[in-house]
Amino acid sequence: MAGQVESPYAWLRLGAALLLSTIGGVGMWSVVVALPAVQADFGVARGDASLPYTLTMICFGLAGIVMGRLSDRFGILVPVAAGAVMLSLGYVVAGSARTIWQFALVQGLLIGVGSSATFAPLLADTSLWFDRRRGTAVGIVASGSYVAGAVWPPIVQHFIETVGWRRTYLGIGIFCAASMLALAGVLRRRPPAAEVEPAPASGPAGPGTARPLGLSPRALQILLVIAAVCCCVAMAMPQVHLVAYCGDLGHGAAHGAHMLALLLACGVVSRLTFGWISDRTGGLPTLLIGSGLQALALLLFLPFDGLVSLYAISALFGLVQGGIVPSYAMIVREYFSPREAGARVATVMMATVFGMALGGWLSGSIFDLTGSYRAAFINGVLWNVLNLSIAVFLLQRAGRRLATA
Repeated sequence: MAGQVESPYAWLRLGAALLLSTIGGVGMWSVVVALPAVQADFGVARGDASLPYTLTMICFGLAGIVMGRLSDRFGILVPVAAGAVMLSLGYVVAGSARTIWQFALVQGLLIGVGSSATFAPLLADTSLWFDRRRGTAVGIVASGSYVAGAVWPPIVQHFIETVGWRRTYLGIGIFCAASMLALAGVLRRRPPAAEVEPAPASGPAGPGTARPLGLSPRALQILLVIAAVCCCVAMAMPQVHLVAYCGDLGHGAAHGAHMLALLLACGVVSRLTFGWISDRTGGLPTLLIGSGLQALALLLFLPFDGLVSLYAISALFGLVQGGIVPSYAMIVREYFSPREAGARVATVMMATVFGMALGGWLSGSIFDLTGSYRAAFINGVLWNVLNLSIAVFLLQRAGRRLATA
């Protein structure tokens, strides 16, 4: 029946959510591509020109929680429609900015906030429409951010070279308004999982349980936030510094850019594959598998720095790390009430964004101190080990609770 989990309508919503995630993801990528043109236009230093990206990511992470709460209370249509309006308005206003500070504020407060509605809230909402194939569905929506990273940069770069960055921003704003508001209409129905609060599951750690995994809800949420920061600090080392790393090794920045594109493309495959795995194993085992494989892939960067080796390791890293972030949404849905899914998923997703930001900065600072990226890779592995330890701890508690039940 329409409006039920795993129904044709649920799959229609999934397609609309993937498109919204891909379109809304432009907010995180356009500013990176436009950075040189924006710097030249405003006549500022590279550090000042990088400020808009920083504000965009900070506002993206914080606003995700607000958008998640709106989704919990009013349904996903409200935050997605509001995000589409803010995103579109942000691009129009940013295109007419007269100073770098005006541009940066618009990037953060409008574009960053608007984009946030198309990530964590969509993950949480999608998880409410699926049960047997929940991991696959969440993985599909989560891949939208990587698809955006593959699709938007060449499009934005083409139009910046053709008509300039200001007209390009105006065009993006018009396109986002027309496409996202139309797609948002598909999401107007409230999810069935949120209409009636379910009774606690038969197991002692099911959704709605007062003490999931024998922990207080706050304690479990904090552990998930710490785990999310740790895995993304590790994840940021290749994603943020791969181009510079290749340049330092003498392979050239162009090869580094190709490796990054390959990594992101493999990340899409990873999110789909790990979604399928989580349908069969659950969120915690998926987190453990992804975290362990990511640590192994990071270690491979240390002994191998040849051109062919780096292409292979970049592909491997993309294939193993993409499923980690969606696994947190699965864990939240397995151990918390569906009525809290939007806010709780958004909180963990905010932690992943901050982890990426912290990891990018830490890796750069370690490089400045040591003169090489070797110590930065080791730093990433250590953060990854902490994430792995939390996954093992939670999985052990889940096993003990299940055995007791």
